[in-house]
Amino acid sequence: MQYIDPHIHMISRTTDDYARMAQAGCVALTEPAFWAGYDRSSPQGFWDYFHHLTEVEPKRAAAYGIRHYAWICINPKEAEDPVFAREVIALIPEFLSKPNVLGIGEIGLNKNSRNELAILEEQIALAAAHNQLILVHTPHLEDKRKGTRLILDALKANGNIEPGRVLIDHVEEHTVEMVLDEGFWAGMTLYPETKCTAQRAADIIEMYGFERLWINSAGDWGPSDPLAVPKALLEMKRRGHSRLTLCKISFDNPLQFLGQSQKFRIDG
Repeated sequence: MQYIDPHIHMISRTTDDYARMAQAGCVALTEPAFWAGYDRSSPQGFWDYFHHLTEVEPKRAAAYGIRHYAWICINPKEAEDPVFAREVIALIPEFLSKPNVLGIGEIGLNKNSRNELAILEEQIALAAAHNQLILVHTPHLEDKRKGTRLILDALKANGNIEPGRVLIDHVEEHTVEMVLDEGFWAGMTLYPETKCTAQRAADIIEMYGFERLWINSAGDWGPSDPLAVPKALLEMKRRGHSRLTLCKISFDNPLQFLGQSQKFRIDG
């Protein structure tokens, strides 16, 4: 079965992972800009990273028949210094016209700090000014619910953001309902130790349905699995879900959201 992994950090993965994903049915993926495993020391480091996401990684993916798309931003983990962050933000418009860039992301919060929130608001404004889709990172905190609430409020306060053009990622049982109730899309990240296991993601789908929901691996430098999406589909199949439902959550839904960008396509 063909699938889309709409959130994975391939800069951290080997070409063997591309091969395995292609064999499992992956036809497209999107890679949000995020932490590189270390804090970058200059805006030039971010420029080089954005160049990699828009020039180097698409070629690696194409060698395995996978379409690679990217999101550009300064991530919340490196947004605590507003002066530094604004120098990086100034670089972003240059990359928004690249053929594989779908929008601004993954912006959000890390520790729910005042500086992080200010940079989040500025990047939301940038997305609105350039009519970009937005992909949001919700914090890795015990109080994830508070961080999610702050993010939703910031998006609504802008006044120019359509909820249907925003994906709130890393939702869990205690945050998915508020995201969906306010009209945003929700992403479930399939990690072996944190966020959602395949079993928990299947539970959430069974509780809330599959409208405006997707699943992703968010494979990165830590414990993660680039084949998490097809493995979650096996769990859903084991529970008796139809092929139609499996396709909806792993292909149709990402296609519907990402297809709001004219750049996103699967064939041709």
